[in-house]
Amino acid sequence: MNARTYTPFDSCLKAALVLSADWIPRWLDQLQAALVQREAAAGASHEKRGFGHARSVLMACRDRLEVRLVTAFASAVHADVARDRGSPTASPRKPRVALSMDDLTLMDHGQVQASVELARLQQVVRMAVDDELITLDALLSAARGLRTVRAEANPLRPDVVIDTLMAALTKLRIDETARLHWLHAGAVPLGQELGWFYAALVRHLEADGVQPAGYVVVPTVLPVRPARAPADDQVEEPASEAVAADAPLVLTLDHLHRLLVGNLAQGGAGVSDHGASGSGNALVRTLAAEVVTLMLRTIAEDRRLLTPVRDLVMQLKPALLHLAKTDPRFFADRDNPARRLLDAITARSLAYIHEQDTGFGEFAGQVLHTVQSLQTPSADLPERVMACMQRMESLGLTDQGPAMQTLVRVEQRHLLAERVAREIRARDDFARAPALVKRFLCGPWAQAVAHARLSADILGELATQHDLLEVRDVPSERYMDILTDLLWSCQLAQASQNRARLVRVVPVVLRTLREGLDAIDFPRPQAESFFQALMGLHEAAYKSHRSGGMMKTSLRHQEQPVATAEPWLQGHEARESGFIDTQLMVTEFADTEPATCQQPLGSGDTLAVGAWIELQYPDHVQRCQLRWASPHRTLFLFATAEGQSVSLTRQGMDRLEASSHLRVVAEHGVVDEALAAVARLAWVNSGRLA
Repeated sequence: MNARTYTPFDSCLKAALVLSADWIPRWLDQLQAALVQREAAAGASHEKRGFGHARSVLMACRDRLEVRLVTAFASAVHADVARDRGSPTASPRKPRVALSMDDLTLMDHGQVQASVELARLQQVVRMAVDDELITLDALLSAARGLRTVRAEANPLRPDVVIDTLMAALTKLRIDETARLHWLHAGAVPLGQELGWFYAALVRHLEADGVQPAGYVVVPTVLPVRPARAPADDQVEEPASEAVAADAPLVLTLDHLHRLLVGNLAQGGAGVSDHGASGSGNALVRTLAAEVVTLMLRTIAEDRRLLTPVRDLVMQLKPALLHLAKTDPRFFADRDNPARRLLDAITARSLAYIHEQDTGFGEFAGQVLHTVQSLQTPSADLPERVMACMQRMESLGLTDQGPAMQTLVRVEQRHLLAERVAREIRARDDFARAPALVKRFLCGPWAQAVAHARLSADILGELATQHDLLEVRDVPSERYMDILTDLLWSCQLAQASQNRARLVRVVPVVLRTLREGLDAIDFPRPQAESFFQALMGLHEAAYKSHRSGGMMKTSLRHQEQPVATAEPWLQGHEARESGFIDTQLMVTEFADTEPATCQQPLGSGDTLAVGAWIELQYPDHVQRCQLRWASPHRTLFLFATAEGQSVSLTRQGMDRLEASSHLRVVAEHGVVDEALAAVARLAWVNSGRLA
């Protein structure tokens, strides 16, 4: 029997699903009671109507919601376990997408409030179950055979519960007002019920004799911020750092939203005058200064940037705060010169791993010159920022147009080769061919036919333009015509019965194959290896007297699935684009250190232009930035800090990633990530204050 051993982890999951049928109905009862209580306690008539409406909606759909939550929770738990075990049929886990400045710009007030309620729900639940969750994570990690705690190994974690709840509410299609009231009134009861749920599971695992896994202690290194005496004309610190008569500003989503969309009250009693007095728009300046300060602080703590660059970026703070007075939303405008200057500095800094790297000294000198040029805030500051931005963006610019054109041609040939391979696979005689012949025909030979067809198209266009006679010899047709003889000759059962034909067709087949492979500059050693194997089949057919049935039986064990071919680059194409043959690289790596077996992260699916990756060679590490991806994302062109081109196929990236010799350093810009951190902080603050 091939059944998997029943473990304490499986027993815990079974108990969890049974218990969910108890705590989910109890939570719905408590939610209904909380809505009744708030309706009775509401003073304003519109509040009373809102809670009454939310209670009525809940009563109308309570039974449906209960069934849906219990069922959806079980499905979510099983799906999370399948993903964690690497099941090929499991849908990939969707990463939690952080709220960004771009998201906030597109939101209306209702959507902002929904985000605030979700933040509050997560924080209330997390605080309520913190003690029980720590113990449960340790026990479940141990039950899954882990020595140290991994939070994602717990398929019952609060994130799974809340995601299930939000998905169920979305499918119910209730109005937004009722949903917000449910989330607000149900947060505390949900935390209480989950606390009871987790405590029961802890007791269950302890009764099964499970000993908790250990937590890994990660030391926190606090960044050292340079202390500098403020200049006489330095802009004062924002509300969060300055000592002011008013209470410090706590940035919230509502603040950010109002700043980004311009929905700001002019003056008013609630506005603190941390900006210029009497401007009537002091809150705008206060919010902008707070965002700039938090953004720069996040950049200064980003360890992917070398320390000298982080220190220099912090020295740009007075100039950026001065710009925020007149253009408080500059950080959110990707085309703004100040934003582009920050992007250029931080992006290029990612190219360097050590201060001793070639070119870093010159780059750091350029950044220092930029900082010195912007130290004095004055009326011409925007013009100076523009000049510095143009100078920084020009660093390392190289013309990669020829490399891009080469890779476009390679992808065009590759796509045509895939179509040729499908034509070959559709032949009646293809299925009976040996595996090595199948792989050859769907790989190198499909590339040769595609190359010949593209060349014929070019020659045909030239002949039409110059009124030349059409070329009679069409190699692509000859390359396809020999398939009948090739596939027949390698089938021992048939070829051995007609030696005369075998002797006649083999020289023509071999000559044509060599011609096609030479046309695409196919490596001679690989070509000779195939020809030796093919001639071995021909020799066996010539000498063999076995019956057809015996031949078929002898070849049956050779059958292997034909792998999907990756783009093929000719020698000059590889040189023009800086192509890395990862099949050779991974073999070379295997001789120097063991490759870890892990599932590829699939960066080829999501990697955007501007992202930085790190390549681990046997003797050095190299960082490069993605400059271009082919239309069908089969080929990627990168550039190093020195302007050297580096190209990889999609399969090559997966191969290096799976062997831990490629990692993504920055999938998004450093400034983008810093602003996302600011938005995330505002989201957390909103949940605390809600």
